[in-house]
Amino acid sequence: MAATGFEYAITRTLNAPAGEVWGAWTVAEDYGKWAGAEEVVMDVRPGGSWSSVMVIPGGARVPLTGSYTEVAENEHLVMGMDVPGRDEPVLMRLDLAADGGSTKVTLSQTFDTAEERDQAEQGSNMLLDGLAAFLTR
Repeated sequence: MAATGFEYAITRTLNAPAGEVWGAWTVAEDYGKWAGAEEVVMDVRPGGSWSSVMVIPGGARVPLTGSYTEVAENEHLVMGMDVPGRDEPVLMRLDLAADGGSTKVTLSQTFDTAEERDQAEQGSNMLLDGLAAFLTR
């Protein structure tokens, strides 16, 4: 990740083994269930692509696309998201650390502006809320 700009990192401990957390992020059917996404397609490997349609509160549908830049199963995943008007994708890093039967999850990103960072941090907290609820079922 770039060392300059506006960064955030959110860390949570989830009551599930790293393999389950990894699967929730990398199996299209599971990801769709907790992330509020439909039409999820994932090719989880360096250089592989992903796409989904996020269904946001109120019913609006937002198509998203991107790619994977780093993949280390059950450890970390770096995903790029294509943003209209930007030459480079916005990167998000997911780090997993096994902690007994639980997993410490850290999501981090860097942005050009504080406003972009704050919006993304809010969205990431919502994602982690959905992930935690999915894993406790």
